[in-house]
Amino acid sequence: MKDLLFAVLALISVVVAGYFLYSFQNQKSDNSTSLIIGVVFALLAVIFGGLFIFGKINRHEDIHITE
Repeated sequence: MKDLLFAVLALISVVVAGYFLYSFQNQKSDNSTSLIIGVVFALLAVIFGGLFIFGKINRHEDIHITE
């Protein structure tokens, strides 16, 4: 269940980061708030994505030799 939560949070973070970075690129003023918010959400997306992948890889399933 946590893996699904991390995946959803990563996808939401990517969308929000993309929106704010795109709005920073297209704005005419020198307001860097959109850049800071975009970078923070991009880092969150990487962190949540890493937690999702790490949760999928780090499964301790015992495989018996007779299986």
